[in-house]
Amino acid sequence: HTCSSATARIRRCVSDPVSSLLPGDLLNEAETSQQVSSSPSSGWIGMGKSASSKSPGQLEPPCFFLRALFLLLFCQHGKEPDGQISSQCKILRCNSEYVAATLNLRGSNRNVAYCSALRSYSHCTRKTARTCRGDLAYHSAVHGIEDLMIQNNCSKEGPVSPPRPRPPAPNHQGFESLDICNYEKSFLYKHGQPPSYQHCAAFGDPHIRTFHDDFHTCRVEGSWPLLDNDYLFVQATSSPVAKGSNATVTSKLTIIFKNMKECIDQKVYQAEIDNLPAAFEDGSVNGGERPGGSSLAIREHSPGQHVEIRAEYIGTTIAIRQAGRQLSFSIRAAEEVARSFTEEQDLQLCVGGCPLSQRISRRECCQGQMAAETARALCKEMLPVEDVYFQSCVFDVVTSGDANFTMAAHGALEDARVFLPDAEKLHIFQAGAGCWHTSSSLLLLLTSSLWAIQLHF
Repeated sequence: HTCSSATARIRRCVSDPVSSLLPGDLLNEAETSQQVSSSPSSGWIGMGKSASSKSPGQLEPPCFFLRALFLLLFCQHGKEPDGQISSQCKILRCNSEYVAATLNLRGSNRNVAYCSALRSYSHCTRKTARTCRGDLAYHSAVHGIEDLMIQNNCSKEGPVSPPRPRPPAPNHQGFESLDICNYEKSFLYKHGQPPSYQHCAAFGDPHIRTFHDDFHTCRVEGSWPLLDNDYLFVQATSSPVAKGSNATVTSKLTIIFKNMKECIDQKVYQAEIDNLPAAFEDGSVNGGERPGGSSLAIREHSPGQHVEIRAEYIGTTIAIRQAGRQLSFSIRAAEEVARSFTEEQDLQLCVGGCPLSQRISRRECCQGQMAAETARALCKEMLPVEDVYFQSCVFDVVTSGDANFTMAAHGALEDARVFLPDAEKLHIFQAGAGCWHTSSSLLLLLTSSLWAIQLHF
């Protein structure tokens, strides 16, 4: 609306305040109000009915008063001479707060609420008085408030209206407004469901449980990649478990959390036998000084024996343990993260398992440093279910002669119990994969059978 039409609107409001609406129809409820007298004897013209014609407790319709204030303010002080919007006189804010406080007054206490709104209005104008000295709309508001308080028998002292709550700022960023360094929240926002997870472990000989729940026992002496994708690189270095043995154990682990611009600096973690640090290689315990640095953190569960690394920005948790003279590795990774690699990154023990040339049968444990029956008894105490974890335990104890290796298989099973999304996949059974053994009862049965055959002939 132009200022030329504003004057006409004010004049129309004097004669017909109900039909003269502000831009945006801020005062639609005024359409049901009674018309305001334009008689010169009514004091402040257009503020409301004269006291003589007003019924007790009836609220004053704010038509002309508010519309005139808004229009005058818009035309005269909406802009400075140079075209910049004025930020000094805050009378417009006072007006809008008054309108908001009085638009929907209902019930028996409406007069009390109306007086509270007027006192708030008066308080707001006093706060901006210094910067509004030459503002016509300001002076009109001050005089109008006094007139309305008299007409409605409002006292100057008393409660005021509570401040109007500000609406929340519109979300223009969408996904970016979320914590992008929290993978689970981001995935849920994008896909409407939580992410899927996969589990991989390497322990003992090493024995490899792949993301696809395949289980291999490998010799893999030297350094081999467990993971190599867009976010993680994990390398295991293996050494012979004993002199002259084909079996090997993990003696060193190197984990690289690749740089993620929005969340973390690149971090390297290294562990060796008898050196399981609770910090990254640079001495830090998180992802750095970036805003999402806390989304990567190390926690020590048991000094020198169990460390956990949480990488929330990629939905991944890693557990590193030492049991006996070997290290173990377990991971729970978001499926999307585990699959983020190219064809050139095809050699990953957690993805494809051990190469065929590097796989060995766990039956080879029969020729070891400890009797199979003794090893089975030790492993049975820690692993009552005779699954691949139990079979691996027997293999490691027989081959190494070290009873501490029962803890390696037990730790791997406990990690799987926590990390596996599907509890039904916790135990894996492979027929004929364990050490072949005979009990005394079986030997007696075989001896009896042979003796019977000889008697028959």
